Amino acid sequence: MADRRLQVFHTVAKQLSFTKAADVLFMTQPAVTFQIKQLEEHFNTRLFDRGHGKITLTPAGEVVLGYAERILSLSAEMDVRVAEMTGQVGGALLIGASTTIAEFFLPPILGAFKALYPKVSPRLVVGNSETIETRVQEHSLDIGLIESASHQPNLQTETCCDDELQVICAPSSPLACHESLTPDQLVGHDYVSREQGSGTREFAETYLRKNGVSMDSLNMVMELGSPEAIKGVVGSGLGFSVMSKASVVLEQELGALVAIPFQPRLIRTLSLVYPREKFRSRLVNTFVGFALDRLRENSVEA
Repeated sequence: MADRRLQVFHTVAKQLSFTKAADVLFMTQPAVTFQIKQLEEHFNTRLFDRGHGKITLTPAGEVVLGYAERILSLSAEMDVRVAEMTGQVGGALLIGASTTIAEFFLPPILGAFKALYPKVSPRLVVGNSETIETRVQEHSLDIGLIESASHQPNLQTETCCDDELQVICAPSSPLACHESLTPDQLVGHDYVSREQGSGTREFAETYLRKNGVSMDSLNMVMELGSPEAIKGVVGSGLGFSVMSKASVVLEQELGALVAIPFQPRLIRTLSLVYPREKFRSRLVNTFVGFALDRLRENSVEA
């Protein structure tokens, strides 16, 4: 129901990039530029300052952004409340999940939820924890599932379940003979890390530092943004990595990788985040309850 120009403007204002906004909105960049131009003609003023490869909001743009956020929020709430008068749970469900959760925890949950509520159309956006938090804060996602504590004060966080991180290596690695590993036993070994912004990386590095191991003492040979890519590289014999125990179950069964627990064990809490002030529909509430139940059923034993 809300004016499409406002929706496009809101996304550009949050991304501060026409290119990134086009990606988020699944539009071409010229189409985004045209919508902004129309809105600026409507108000007879510039909403963005453009220069030196960057854009910033003008004072008028700041005013429009404040109203746009309220208008878009109310429009979405109106659509949902009217739809819920039918008594059915259905519609679009925009979920964001960090890479490990999206690949190894969420697929069976989404499948089971869709089977129970066939009128629901889930859409899953995958990124590292930092990216998902940002998208939830910008209201381009209904909810997010992340691997680390939220860094955004305006997001509500709910604990989902526990997840254990372990050292993974090839069966031929000198680390593979250990039943457990203390952080100092990793010093000097080649390390394959997740990328900056990854909740797994942040949690692992915090744990190592707390146990007296600096990142400089590890020989970081590669940074990769995909758990599957890391498993492939480590399986080839290049170093070790730190990953969720749940992500290497199949490789352990096949004998392609070895997973070794830390001593003391490294257990993190997975979290669900959503905007504090945003109206939550029956659909979102239903999915949150369903997902939390399923995730907690599979939580590791501390």
